[in-house]
Amino acid sequence: MCGSRRREGEGKRDAESGREKKMEGMYPLGIVTASILAFLLLVGIHGCWGKGRKAAGKRGSGAVAAGFGGADVIVVGAGVTGSALAYALGKDGRHVHVIERDLAEPDRIVGEILQPGGFLKLFELGLEDCVDEIDAQRILGYVLYKDGRSAKLSISLEKYHADVVGRGFHHGRFIQRLREKAASLSTVQLKQGTVTSLIKEDGIVKGVVYKTKSGRESKAFAPLTIVCDGCFSNLRHTLCSSEVDVLSYFVGLLLENCQLPFPNHGHIILAVPSLVLLYSISSTEIRCFVDVPGQKVPSIANGEMENYLKTIVAPQVPTELHDAFVAAIDKGNIRTMPCKSMPADAHLTPGVLLMGDAFNMRHPLAGGGMTVGLSDVIVLRNLLRPLHDLHDAAALCKYLESFYILRKPVASTMNMLADAFYKLFSASPDEATKEIGQAYFDCLSLGGGFSGDSTALFYGLTASPLHLVIHFLVAVTYGVGHLLLPIPSVLRLRRSGRLISAAAGIILPLMKAEGVRQMFFPATFPAYYRAPPAQLKQ
Repeated sequence: MCGSRRREGEGKRDAESGREKKMEGMYPLGIVTASILAFLLLVGIHGCWGKGRKAAGKRGSGAVAAGFGGADVIVVGAGVTGSALAYALGKDGRHVHVIERDLAEPDRIVGEILQPGGFLKLFELGLEDCVDEIDAQRILGYVLYKDGRSAKLSISLEKYHADVVGRGFHHGRFIQRLREKAASLSTVQLKQGTVTSLIKEDGIVKGVVYKTKSGRESKAFAPLTIVCDGCFSNLRHTLCSSEVDVLSYFVGLLLENCQLPFPNHGHIILAVPSLVLLYSISSTEIRCFVDVPGQKVPSIANGEMENYLKTIVAPQVPTELHDAFVAAIDKGNIRTMPCKSMPADAHLTPGVLLMGDAFNMRHPLAGGGMTVGLSDVIVLRNLLRPLHDLHDAAALCKYLESFYILRKPVASTMNMLADAFYKLFSASPDEATKEIGQAYFDCLSLGGGFSGDSTALFYGLTASPLHLVIHFLVAVTYGVGHLLLPIPSVLRLRRSGRLISAAAGIILPLMKAEGVRQMFFPATFPAYYRAPPAQLKQ
């Protein structure tokens, strides 16, 4: 609407200009009169089109000097969350300026699997074509291996869009497609630079300081800055106090020219002491992750890693993949990545918001990171849609408190699922924890409703923390029943008690970290009902 009015104004200005040329030298008074009318018309059109967008001078002359005059939002980081957010806000007509440390195609070994729930979010954002033309592989389900047995996780997706299945792909190719889609909008500008700090005045973030590719320091200003600079964020410490916990390390290998035992399925091998995750990321490549528990990994340089993989892990890999697994080790391209977990800790700061892995992380075994990030983008986009003016920082900050409540269903479900799943099946000296893991695997092996519920949770299609907790308790109940039957005894009762205690030790800390009230009783928070402030809608 505003754009059409502006074009209408420009057409009128052209008409006025033509009229002036005809009158030039003939009707001086008419020229003066026409000029005054044209000026008044321009002022009126600008006031209508720019309603809610303050003059560039109010944003600060530094914004213009930095080439970012007129920005509504600055996005720090052009990863999955940052690029998707830039596209979503830009599509809504906001002027978005993205500052990314390196616009070259990333070369990472994580962020290569998108669950069906994440694809649904991608579809809702209009970004579903970003998985096209990158040789992405469809993932129809998962197979778990344990002690020579297997359990298949899959459910019917017929009630969803035809293409709603998981996708495996090269992370860098997917990122570049997202960036290209965002940059295709005239309202979005991508700039390469490293953001070093936030600009604060009277406790309000006004913009960022960044270094350009050439090393020159510059500044950018906008009424809202959104930090999405990933798991290695250098701005996180200024905006939250959450502690990052390194749960383990992923050792990445690339298996070539081989086939998975179950095509188009992810494979999770519950090996000891290292879990193994495999899935296709192209038509000729299979990504293999070996999880190494603890804070230290065997040295790659002195051959400890090669020996560990060949002697401890390789014998537990399915026979069909054994030779390809060993060949990948011999090739030598072994990479490592810390598996981090960090609960979301909202420290409200006017003028800025923290999102993506910079804000919240979970163990990557369940592949839910991108699903959470894309879901958060939709929540924030919907909150900002009714707003025309973002300059009242205090009112905007109070209004965006609701973001932290509305994101909980998806984020908390995926967070608890990932960390609980890892604790159940990773190496543990506690016999009770092992029994819970065995009980859970046995439940999955039975198929039916329990398996279907597990799959829906794993896929990110069921966004309900309560559903997840009940699901977990069902597995614990199954394990207790298995211990007590056929005839309860004192010893069996003690083992059951230890199992229940171990289960509580897994789920209760996760619930506490996510916030019991926020997850199960969100309606008790005033922010849950918060309407857009009237002064921001004008």
